[in-house]
Amino acid sequence: MARLRVEKVQEAIQHEISNMLLLDIKDPRIKLVTVTGVNLTDDMSQAKVYVSLYGSETEQEQAWQALNKARGFLRTEIARRIRLRFAPELILEKDTSWEYGAKIDNLLRQIKENEGTKNE
Repeated sequence: MARLRVEKVQEAIQHEISNMLLLDIKDPRIKLVTVTGVNLTDDMSQAKVYVSLYGSETEQEQAWQALNKARGFLRTEIARRIRLRFAPELILEKDTSWEYGAKIDNLLRQIKENEGTKNE
């Protein structure tokens, strides 16, 4: 039963952070940021928030710094919006799975192209 509550709070945190990044945070550096997941500990004291950053390297770095600066605001708003007595500590993690997927996709295309040229 407790794990079900944790999963519901995870989904609520992901939804609220996404909304805050879209509507409430006015920092122009935070653009092209997507919350891909939240992993909450069983005691709900810590939440790992996985974010994907898009754009150039400098835009990604600026967005990352701005996100880390906004962690306190995000934590306070989560506690208020979800009505939690104790807001979990937010630990931001970069989600690079899309980069890894693109790399694998490119490798598979290269293999397919190489096989096509060998058969000719």
